[in-house]
Amino acid sequence: MSERTILSVRDVQVHFRVKAKSRLPWAPSRTLKAVDGVSFDLKAGETLGVVGESGCGKSTLSRAILNLIPATHGEIVWMGEDLSGASTREWHDVRRDIQMIFQDPLASLDPRMTVGQIIAEPLREHRPGMSKDETMQRVRAMMEKVGLRDQMINRYAHEFSGGQCQRIGIARALVVEPKLVVCDEPVSALDVSIQAQIVNLLKSLQAEMGLALIFIAHDLAVVKHISDRVMVMYLGRVMELAGKQSLYDAPRHPYTRALLSAVPVPDPAIERRKVVQILSGDIPSPIDPPSGCVFRTRCPIAEARCAQEVPALRKLSDGAAAACLLA
Repeated sequence: MSERTILSVRDVQVHFRVKAKSRLPWAPSRTLKAVDGVSFDLKAGETLGVVGESGCGKSTLSRAILNLIPATHGEIVWMGEDLSGASTREWHDVRRDIQMIFQDPLASLDPRMTVGQIIAEPLREHRPGMSKDETMQRVRAMMEKVGLRDQMINRYAHEFSGGQCQRIGIARALVVEPKLVVCDEPVSALDVSIQAQIVNLLKSLQAEMGLALIFIAHDLAVVKHISDRVMVMYLGRVMELAGKQSLYDAPRHPYTRALLSAVPVPDPAIERRKVVQILSGDIPSPIDPPSGCVFRTRCPIAEARCAQEVPALRKLSDGAAAACLLA
């Protein structure tokens, strides 16, 4: 992993205007804060795991990084260039270096296109000067790298299993040789055994091609296996950001501790002794978040001041960072 920072996300917010549930046409709209001030840096060759409950803003953040959803506020700096006011043409060029792997492998593939056409599509878009023979040569080489046989090149997506469809999606993302791949829950729709194969495939391709990854997932065990650092999100905000070992061995934020306590342990004796921290209540609405710390309504150690102060993501002694007044 290089020490060179390739991506800097600075105070990114993604807010949506939501119409009030009222028959009155003049009823005011409200603001849904899907992502509310997220900042982090990513180095070349590094894997950043992003975890959190459904609705915490993980996927919205990933799409904002690629400008698939416009950010309401903040800066996205790629290779030293601020893309905040970038034109459509400039974003087109950037997407050659930043690709995405989607959650639903079959839904992300065009059913009218063959595997060869699907994988070749980014080359036609981003490498227009490449000849047809060179394109197909690159496609076949990429298929081999992700574990797809050459005979599959003229088959259609519906003829493949979920794991094979995700391999096609990976080949499509990597065929243009990007520097960063955003993986939006790429294994959540797959069986456990297939999940391990896809994660190991991503790790081997990362080592071979020098990729940086942003890996979004619910499964903390999967995130631990692939990540160098882990970012924990809750209600659009970052609760904790730390190195993998530091976060799993000594989590600082009470939300991180609750998530980790729910991870199954393969040792039956340890699993029986483990105390699971069950969070009370449901995740609040991002339209009407709690005052102060957004986690305070479910936090087991919350104090009165947690309702008054919004905790900043502050660095701690070991290089980790936590957004908790009591960390």
